[in-house]
Amino acid sequence: MENAEVEGGVDRTPDRLLDTVVELLDAGGYDAVQLREVARRARTSLSTIYKRYPTRDELILAAIERWMAANHSGLVKQSRDPNEPLHPAMMRVIRAIFEPWVQHPTMLLAYFRVRTAPGGESLAVRGFDVVVPVGMAVLSDVDPGFVAELESILSSVVYGLVGRCREGHIEITDILPTLDRTVFWLTTGYEASLRNGVAAPASPG
Repeated sequence: MENAEVEGGVDRTPDRLLDTVVELLDAGGYDAVQLREVARRARTSLSTIYKRYPTRDELILAAIERWMAANHSGLVKQSRDPNEPLHPAMMRVIRAIFEPWVQHPTMLLAYFRVRTAPGGESLAVRGFDVVVPVGMAVLSDVDPGFVAELESILSSVVYGLVGRCREGHIEITDILPTLDRTVFWLTTGYEASLRNGVAAPASPG
């Protein structure tokens, strides 16, 4: 029996495993998560880890999801007043999402790395994408076509910015200001089109 895997009749292994991985990610990033070191620190065995998480990337993603659950709880409280412009409402949500990442950049870079790893496509519906519907709640009274376009554009911008950050071309602190400018111009254009009665261009296809 592995040390302290059952405490008071409750299996604590999953919590300890994920907490250990979070600590390693936060301290040293993706490459710091070596399974033998995880097993040693979590006081468990490699076989136990592999039974729960068949691949290292699945273990890392599960740990990041756990970290996000602790750091993104404020998202559920976001809303927009009826007369509030879209830009400040959207940025309130985006800051709630990104400020924990900015404070822990190795977590953000590890998540995006695991997303691009072999087999990562099957993991795409978990993790970071879970916050998108919550964030889009501030757009509940906005034209669905614009919401879809906004989500598509912002996703592309975010992935591009994080990629540039990983390559060392920009600092992680540059991401939020760039998103702020992007959201300002997108939402300002949309609101101006409503005031002027101008139809948005049709999406291709």
